[in-house]
Amino acid sequence: MASSDWATKDFYQVLGVGKDASADDIKKAYRKLARANHPDSRPGDKQAEERFKSISEAYAVLSSPDKRKEYDEQRSLFGGAFPPGGGFRFPGGGGAGGFDISDLLGGMFGGGQRTRTTAQPRRGADVETEASISFAQAVAGVTVPLRMTSDSACSSCHGTGARAGTVPRVCPNCEGSGMQTSTSGGVFALTEPCTQCRGRGLVVDDPCPVCLGSGRATSSRTMQVRIPAGVKDGQRIRLRGKGASGERGGPAGDLLVTVHVDPHALFGRRGDNLTLTVPVTIDEAALGAEITVPTLDGTPVRLKIPPGTPNGRTFRVRGKGSPRKDGIRGDLLVTVEIAVPSRLSKEAESALEAYRTARGDDDPRARLFSAAV
Repeated sequence: MASSDWATKDFYQVLGVGKDASADDIKKAYRKLARANHPDSRPGDKQAEERFKSISEAYAVLSSPDKRKEYDEQRSLFGGAFPPGGGFRFPGGGGAGGFDISDLLGGMFGGGQRTRTTAQPRRGADVETEASISFAQAVAGVTVPLRMTSDSACSSCHGTGARAGTVPRVCPNCEGSGMQTSTSGGVFALTEPCTQCRGRGLVVDDPCPVCLGSGRATSSRTMQVRIPAGVKDGQRIRLRGKGASGERGGPAGDLLVTVHVDPHALFGRRGDNLTLTVPVTIDEAALGAEITVPTLDGTPVRLKIPPGTPNGRTFRVRGKGSPRKDGIRGDLLVTVEIAVPSRLSKEAESALEAYRTARGDDDPRARLFSAAV
């Protein structure tokens, strides 16, 4: 066999993923790049069109476990990159004692004989939205109504794209696969969305007047979404099968809800624990006291302050925090803050003067100077 020209292509680099990327990572990278470079979203942009073709070709290989395995084996065979220039021949084949390497890759990249297929089901797109809830709702959990606008099957043609009484036919160009293959440089096959059916795998001869043959329409609906207890600000919740409807019997996509939690006037949060700062008087800190502090559920609790409590000391109230995944609640962390009065009555001022006299020469700052030397 005659040798063939080779083009150096790194499909992992095209999608911006590593060689050890998972199938989900590859799918996410492809969707992001495909949306950004799709000809429908960037009409007339030739560079974006070329990038989209390269992205589609890379995904067609890396998304298939069998093709990816063969591709990795060939990259390993050639030291991680396909060599430009002449072809390769290995012993054991026909002709002049070998077979051309393009024969080995022909089936891998779709260069072999195509088989007729039917239009495949297509999964619906994921839908993203946001929800804002109060601090208390985030801790306890809440069900919120969300008004959703998403892509769904056209109600007039039920997603076929064809006028009532007619049906679409399998695309003769891609034979229902939604992808077409063209040869680049005589060796590599470029896989891209079919130009005749635009990736649907179906051709509509008499389009539906409502959706103009796309089979899709915009629908609005209100969903009751359960936000679990203990959700954190900025956390994203995935609801399986609650996104856009699939095509041709394909599964629905997912609904991704990003939760925004409003701050509380008193309480904060540290992991599964709630935090609270409570003011105490000088005499309560010095002599000790039993004080009442609020909790998020509205039930006050008694907290014992031992004598000589310093400013900033934190006490733990068990079971008054946020629920954990195992159902056990975190704790309430109460930090005391000594409140210094801005105004004193004559009696209070006299009492403090008497305390100053009774304290004598005890200077709490004396150790600072000895430590500084």
